[in-house]
Amino acid sequence: MNDDKEPQGINPMMKSLLIWAGILLLIGVFVSVFDTRSRGAKSDAIAYSEFISKVDEGSVKEVVQAGDVISGKMSNGDAFHVYAVNDPGLIDRLERRNVRFSARPEEGPSVWMVMLYQALPFILILGVGFFIMRQMQKGAGSGAMGFGKSRARMLTEKQGRVTFDDVAGIDEAREELQEIVDFLKDPSKFSKLGGKIPKGALLVGSPGTGKTLLARAIAGEANVPFFTISGSDFVEMFVGVGASRVRDMFDQAKKSAPCIVFIDEIDAVGRHRGAGLGNGNDEREQTLNQLLVEMDGFEANEGIIIIAATNRPDVLDPALLRPGRFDRQIVVPHPDIEGREKILQVHMKKVPLAPDVDARTIARGTPGFSGADLANLVNEAALLAARLGKRLVSMAQFEAAKDKVMMGTEWKSLVMTDDEKRMTAYHEAGHALVTFHEPASDPIHKATIIPRGRALGMVVRLPERDTYSYHRDKMYANLSIAMGGRVAEELIFGYDKVSSGASGDIQMATGLARSMVTQWGMSDKMGPLQYEEQQGETFLGYSQTQRHNMSNETAQLIDSEIRALVEGGHAQATKILKKNIKQLHTLANALLEYETLTGDEINALLKDGTPPDRSGIDHNQPKALKAGGSSIPKTRKRGIGGAATQGA
Repeated sequence: MNDDKEPQGINPMMKSLLIWAGILLLIGVFVSVFDTRSRGAKSDAIAYSEFISKVDEGSVKEVVQAGDVISGKMSNGDAFHVYAVNDPGLIDRLERRNVRFSARPEEGPSVWMVMLYQALPFILILGVGFFIMRQMQKGAGSGAMGFGKSRARMLTEKQGRVTFDDVAGIDEAREELQEIVDFLKDPSKFSKLGGKIPKGALLVGSPGTGKTLLARAIAGEANVPFFTISGSDFVEMFVGVGASRVRDMFDQAKKSAPCIVFIDEIDAVGRHRGAGLGNGNDEREQTLNQLLVEMDGFEANEGIIIIAATNRPDVLDPALLRPGRFDRQIVVPHPDIEGREKILQVHMKKVPLAPDVDARTIARGTPGFSGADLANLVNEAALLAARLGKRLVSMAQFEAAKDKVMMGTEWKSLVMTDDEKRMTAYHEAGHALVTFHEPASDPIHKATIIPRGRALGMVVRLPERDTYSYHRDKMYANLSIAMGGRVAEELIFGYDKVSSGASGDIQMATGLARSMVTQWGMSDKMGPLQYEEQQGETFLGYSQTQRHNMSNETAQLIDSEIRALVEGGHAQATKILKKNIKQLHTLANALLEYETLTGDEINALLKDGTPPDRSGIDHNQPKALKAGGSSIPKTRKRGIGGAATQGA
């Protein structure tokens, strides 16, 4: 017997049907009772001619006339009813037969019955209208007046209990939140020293770093009620609804204190007030005002901890961020190599692994990956192994999944001509060769001419360790590497045959040079001054910048310095490729033959001339590129940026 099972309630639709069936039954009973007299008269009424015959026979003992109905009793005790007709001689006939007769006024329904009978249609109309309104407002809350009720949902253990053991790679954030857990478990430990429980904690981090998972882990560790709601659940088109939902949410939380209320994407309701210069959303601002009052107003909400998450802290209202509301802001960063290894180990527990899988190697090859990206990587590897009919997930599947996540899906249906394939091979060989001869560059991880994502080919470089700042020599190396593909096309195919495949390289080099000049003080002519500043957070991979007020001469000098840096990278790439033209041909021919080369294979080929060993490769697998005619427009093939990420 399971005592923890919740009782199963009646289906809402069945409940409504039962209610309406009961209403109809009551109406039927009412009509039946109201019409009893007429139905009784109809049931045992006899013909008037038969009544006269009975009178003449002496069988009638008593007669009572009430309006148009004559009732009475026979000599044998049977009752009868008959509808009267205009018969002036009826009284004489009754007297001759010694029949006792009398008269009484006709009985009609009571005033209350008449009023109820007349009001019955209106009652039915009101009932139908109430039912329709109730059904329409079920989405906004329970009951007809539930539109302003809180939409916060309590998370139970049945939905999956999460603890800090399920969170890895963000140890500093865990330590910050562990204190809140200790406060909830043993508040006296801190209160005896004068400490107060924090009222709020704001989790700040990029998407996928584990903010929501951290909040669930706090609830799992502290074993207290956990309410979750999204910031967008407060805001409605009707002014005042959001504020009502905030009040109801805190009333609900007070009944379960101590508890945790988690507000995901709080920037949906907590944006800076007045940012619209008079055209702001009144409903959102009223909701924010109510949230500020509930968190730290005249009435203290003891035992309620607000945990919020956002990836846009720059747009939040300052009143929301002050101590007393959100006492601490916890940054949830992208994990480093140690953190990525721990996250991979957490997700790999659910996957049958082959002996050759090394989480450390995968972690080293995934810089910048968030926890969600790593979870997706493990899932993609498992799906790929299942597609191939494998019993275990091997390192080969992880490498293929990593390429898919980082570079996109292979264009297996793409058909390229031999000339286009040859130009792509030299383009990528140019990037790889400049990378090989630039000491400050990160080592090559892989070079390929298999189209993936939006690129026809790419050279991927991976740092040997996590880097948090870049030096000047590495920036110059990146500029020359970005120009390596364009320079290789110029040297091999000539000035007139240069393609649009370097569009992504040029964009990357120009952006890097602009940041060096205007933000990082890397130009001797401009000096260590900031001429542009980043506005807000990065959006879609691009940072929005705003140029300071400056003279035309200063702007022209900035543009000339940016051009000088990019052209310097072009000149350095030209110098390297001209000096090592034989290696360029060797590397391009190897790419044409093998299509994909690893970093170790490229190093061995350029140092010792050792060709790649592909004896363990399954040559029956179809290649992604096929010789023949083109199946896509040429503007798309090179214009999308065939080298969008080479050397970047």
